[in-house]
Amino acid sequence: MVRPLIAVLNGPNLNMLGLRQPEVYGRATLDDVEQICIQAAERLDVAIDFRQTNGEGELVSWVQECRNRARGIVINPAAYGHTSIALLDALLAVDLPVIEVHISNIHRREEFRHHTYCSRAAAGVICGLGVRGYALALQAMTDMILDEDDR
Repeated sequence: MVRPLIAVLNGPNLNMLGLRQPEVYGRATLDDVEQICIQAAERLDVAIDFRQTNGEGELVSWVQECRNRARGIVINPAAYGHTSIALLDALLAVDLPVIEVHISNIHRREEFRHHTYCSRAAAGVICGLGVRGYALALQAMTDMILDEDDR
């Protein structure tokens, strides 16, 4: 049986995790986050495609690629969540379940971070739980896929 594929997409500056503002984002690196996701995927019996980019257009293209190859998208759009209507449009166009993740609690930060365009496309948003939010998002996405398969 083929394991369902969940895309785990990461936006700008997440390659700087562990170095950039550790008081906000913690000391875990992006490699640590990928390992958390790999372990969660193995436990959940799903496959993941884990990627990070600093480019908005590349992130939009990756979302579009998911349409015919993934069952769902877990996305940390980082700053693009607050600014990118193009990313929102791509998430809406692929017609897949989406869970948005933010490591920090965006609602306790600067006012401009309180709103994300991507949340309009998301079934759920996880924020403020650190890097463990990724594992929670993968669990929730797996549950959504299984619910869909049971219909």
